[in-house]
Amino acid sequence: MSKYLPLWPDQASTMAGQVDALYIYLLLVSGVMTLLIYLAVVVLAIRYRRMPGRDAEQIHGSTILEIGWSVIPFGVMLTFFIWGALIYFKERTPPTDATEVYVVAKQWMWKIEHMEGQREINELHVPVGQNVKLVMTSQDVIHSFFIPAFRIKQDVLPGRYTTLWFKATQAGTYHLFCAEYCGTSHSGMIGNIVVMEPQDYAQWMAGGPAAPLADTGKQLFTALGCSTCHRLDTQGRGPNLQGAYNKPVLLEDGRTVVADENYVRESILNPTAKIVSGFKPVMPTFQGLVTEEQLNALVAYVKSLNQPPAGAAGAQNQPAAPPTGQPQKMQVQ
Repeated sequence: MSKYLPLWPDQASTMAGQVDALYIYLLLVSGVMTLLIYLAVVVLAIRYRRMPGRDAEQIHGSTILEIGWSVIPFGVMLTFFIWGALIYFKERTPPTDATEVYVVAKQWMWKIEHMEGQREINELHVPVGQNVKLVMTSQDVIHSFFIPAFRIKQDVLPGRYTTLWFKATQAGTYHLFCAEYCGTSHSGMIGNIVVMEPQDYAQWMAGGPAAPLADTGKQLFTALGCSTCHRLDTQGRGPNLQGAYNKPVLLEDGRTVVADENYVRESILNPTAKIVSGFKPVMPTFQGLVTEEQLNALVAYVKSLNQPPAGAAGAQNQPAAPPTGQPQKMQVQ
């Protein structure tokens, strides 16, 4: 990063150039439109100024002129919407090969945990050229994860997950800010994104002992007694979770939902919110009994069950489920 204030901020992600191009386009169109309007005001003020012996000529309107000054600006403004929508959908659709990282916001710090188990505070290490998906939640109030050099920003909300993704294009250290006023020390909720060359990142990742997040979640899953009901056969009182993540779920009220991160999270904290077809609401809530970090580990474990070992008994105990299989509510005794 430059030691001096640059004319233009660093562009360090694949989205940065696209966002800047749209921004420059907005500035150019706004500047041209402003110039044309003021030029027209000056010319008309001079050309048709009040003069002795000249009477004002009443104009009753011009259909062509009125259509022109309505349709042409509308078409120009529509380009803003189309271009912005394309960038928005690209920003909000993480690639399927993205490496996942969990982020927990807290007054006033960022707690980060990699799937490999490495943990960081107010710092995130990522490799150059790798798609990275952030799965984020807040422990208290609304925060906002903002990396100016990447041109990305996403609100981080309590009680649910929000996601954000990026691909860094050059090594370096870049600023991380909270862009949502979150309390008295809001200005101190800052950090760094450390972008490393792949070989340096691999060396950093192997630098310390850490259990994979899914393994931590598995241990917690067993310790909480979840495995007594969520069995890999048809005898469990709760649904079989093998291969359940991100699949459609048929509910008792006839609705179908997708078992994404927020569904699994809600199933742990508020099990009766969405009752799975064919099962009873017998699972107790774990609200207040597990931390945000433990929730992340449990969600990571459920996601890891989409890769069952060869020969594992993964039949779904879901009589009313669609053929694609149903991820279900955790119904723990």
